[in-house]
Amino acid sequence: MTSPVCAAVVLAGVLGAAPPSRAAPDRDGGVLLVRPGESVQQAVDAARPGDTVILAPGVFRESVLINKSHLMLRGSGARTVLAPPATRAENACGQRGDGICVTAGPGGPLTDVHLRSLTVEGFRRNGVWASGTEGLTVRRVRARHNGQWGIGLEKSVHSSVRDNDATDNGDAGIFVANMVEEEGGALDTRGTLLLRNRLAGNRIGLTARRVRNLLIGHNTATGNCAGVFVVGDEGHPRAGALTVRDNEVSRNNKSCPKTNRLPFLQGIGVVLTGTEDSLVQHNLVRDNIGTSPLSGGIVLFRSFVKATDDRNLIRDNVVLRNAPADLVNADPDGRGNVFIRNTCRTSTPPGLCG
Repeated sequence: MTSPVCAAVVLAGVLGAAPPSRAAPDRDGGVLLVRPGESVQQAVDAARPGDTVILAPGVFRESVLINKSHLMLRGSGARTVLAPPATRAENACGQRGDGICVTAGPGGPLTDVHLRSLTVEGFRRNGVWASGTEGLTVRRVRARHNGQWGIGLEKSVHSSVRDNDATDNGDAGIFVANMVEEEGGALDTRGTLLLRNRLAGNRIGLTARRVRNLLIGHNTATGNCAGVFVVGDEGHPRAGALTVRDNEVSRNNKSCPKTNRLPFLQGIGVVLTGTEDSLVQHNLVRDNIGTSPLSGGIVLFRSFVKATDDRNLIRDNVVLRNAPADLVNADPDGRGNVFIRNTCRTSTPPGLCG
């Protein structure tokens, strides 16, 4: 791909020109520049493998569908905003109510797609939606005020979602799953990384549903109804074999009403439900206070389809001032779960601290 320095030179050279309405994008080698008033979708459609589509500062009122591999879509930081169009959406992504869609067709997964440095806000469903991808990266994206998920992935492996801000979205700020509209065993994500994201004001900060083999690390979740949800069920393979570490999960005390899937949510730090062989360590979990059945600091909860939590290790966490308790094992039928060397003051049942 063209280096960031070259891209910056191209950008600086053309920003002064007045953009024609929906004109064709400028191309310089492997870089296509799109200015407000021009079509982002037209630039994406014209891009070749290895190209970078750069969005200049400004507001772009459209949804963008990416259905080709080896492409970067990059904005100019917080000053580049994608928002819903004023008129009827022009592509399938917008018709679904999503902002940016990275979706594979029948030919197999999309590979090596990168989203960088832009804001996606106000879409009816998801800010960013990806399905059937390999090696997707989403970095320094602000996803806010979207109706469902800020950044959502399904059927995607070897992904990297890091350094993003997901705030005030209707459901999860970041959502990773095997499949959304189908049942099935947990997906091996092949080392997906969810790192250094800031999650605030959402219903759930981060949800990992029916997935395996991923790292949830160094994220900050605060002011949500729930901080981190790791969700499994009775499918095979089961969800789990993942790590939740070095996160700060605090004051997730917003109240959200119940849904068809879950009771009302409030005061929830980290929840594992229906998962196995997972490691929760070195997290700071504090001041999550509520009366939901799932409330507490770090909680093991038998899933609502009666799948147990088995062989999970919760160790070396600092878990303080959470209510009804810092550590909660609400899955008495779970097997082989271990709580060890955690700094906390209260637990249900007693004896889990220390």
